[in-house]
Amino acid sequence: MRVAEAWRVALDALRANRLRSLLTMLGVVIGVAAVVALVAIGTGTKQLIERQVEGLGSNLLIVVPGKLTAGAAPTSSPMTLEDADAVSRVVGDRSRVAVTIASGETVRAGSRSAFASMQGVLETTPSVFVRTLARGAYLTRADVSTGRRVAVLGAGVARTLFGDRDPIGRQMTIGGVRFRVIGVFEQLGQSLGVDRDGEVHVPVTAAQRLLGTDRIDGLAIRAPDRDRIDQLGADVVATLTDRHPDTDFSAVTQEQILGVLGDILGVLTGVLAAIAGISLLVGGVGVSNIMLVSVRERTKEIGLRKAVGARPRDIGTQFLLEAVLLTTTGGVLGMLLGAATALIVDGLSPVPAALTWWSMALAFGVSAAVGIIFGVVPAQRAGKLDPVVALRTE
Repeated sequence: MRVAEAWRVALDALRANRLRSLLTMLGVVIGVAAVVALVAIGTGTKQLIERQVEGLGSNLLIVVPGKLTAGAAPTSSPMTLEDADAVSRVVGDRSRVAVTIASGETVRAGSRSAFASMQGVLETTPSVFVRTLARGAYLTRADVSTGRRVAVLGAGVARTLFGDRDPIGRQMTIGGVRFRVIGVFEQLGQSLGVDRDGEVHVPVTAAQRLLGTDRIDGLAIRAPDRDRIDQLGADVVATLTDRHPDTDFSAVTQEQILGVLGDILGVLTGVLAAIAGISLLVGGVGVSNIMLVSVRERTKEIGLRKAVGARPRDIGTQFLLEAVLLTTTGGVLGMLLGAATALIVDGLSPVPAALTWWSMALAFGVSAAVGIIFGVVPAQRAGKLDPVVALRTE
C-alpha cells in the first residue's frame, strides 16, 4: 500500500467516527495546550526577573554581611559609614559606592498616611542604580553631611500622601519626625517582588539618627567595567574583613544573581511542563484504547484486506497512521489553544508569558511521539490477525 493511499484510508476511517475521534483528540489537545501555556508563563517570568535585575544598573556588585549560601543564618551588619569611606578608597571613586539602611515606617502628610520602606542612602544612589526623578531634585552631599531632614518619595507614596497636589516643598513626617519633600521618583512598579514606588529616600545620616544607630545594612558598587568586577569584589571583601575580623562578608554580581534565579526558574518551568505532560500521557492512553476498540470493530475489514493481498505491514501501517493523525491534529490544535491562552494571560493578568519556538516544537514532537508509541500495539494486533478467523468474525 502506498503511503498516500494509507493516509487517505486513515483519514476516511477517522471521518467515519467523527465524535469518537474528536473526544480521543481532546486529551492530546489539553495536554499540548497545557505544556505550551505553562512553559510560556515560566519563560515569561524568567525574562521579567532578568530584566528587573539588569534594570537595577550595569556592572553592579552587592556587598552584604554573612555568607550567601542555602540555610545560612542572617548576619547583623557591623558596617558603618567609615567602612563605606574605606570601600570608596578601594574603588577609587565615591560616586560609584552606594549604601543603604532600610526600615518600614509610617509616613504622614496632614490627615493622610501610608506605610513605606524608608531607605537611608547617600547622594550617589542615582549614579549606582537606575532611578529617574519625575520632578524635583535628589539628595546632595551636603544633605548627607549635615543629616538634613529632606526626602525623595516614590510615586506611590507621593500619590497616597498628596494626591494630585505637587508635593515638592511640602512637609511630611516619618516615624513622627518632620521631613521636607524635595523630589519624586518616576513610577517604576514592582521589581524582584519589592514595590519600588513605596520607597522614601532620606540621607543615611538622618535615617541613622531617626533609628538610633550608626550601622548600614549593605553596600552597592558600580564597577568601572565587567572585567574588573570579580577582582574588585575580592578587594572590597578583604578590606571589610580586615576591619571586622569576626564577620564574614559576601560580594555578589548581577550575573551570579541571574544565574541562581535562572536555575530556580528553569527547574520550576521544567516541573510545570512535566505536570502538563501527564495530560499528554493520559491522552496517549486514550488513543491506544480507542485504536484497540477500532481494531476489534474492523476485524472483518482487516480479514477482507488480507484476503485480497494486503500484507501485515500494510495493515499495521494504516492503523499506526490513524493514531499519529489523531495525535498530530490534536497537537496542532493544542499549540493554537496554548498560544492563545498564553497571550490572554500575558495581556489581561499581571502574570507574564512569553512564547518560545522550542516549547511549540517540543509539544508538537511529543504529540507525534505519543501517537507512534501508543499506536504501535493496536497496529501490531491488527497486522497479526489471521485472515480466515477475521472473515468469520461477526
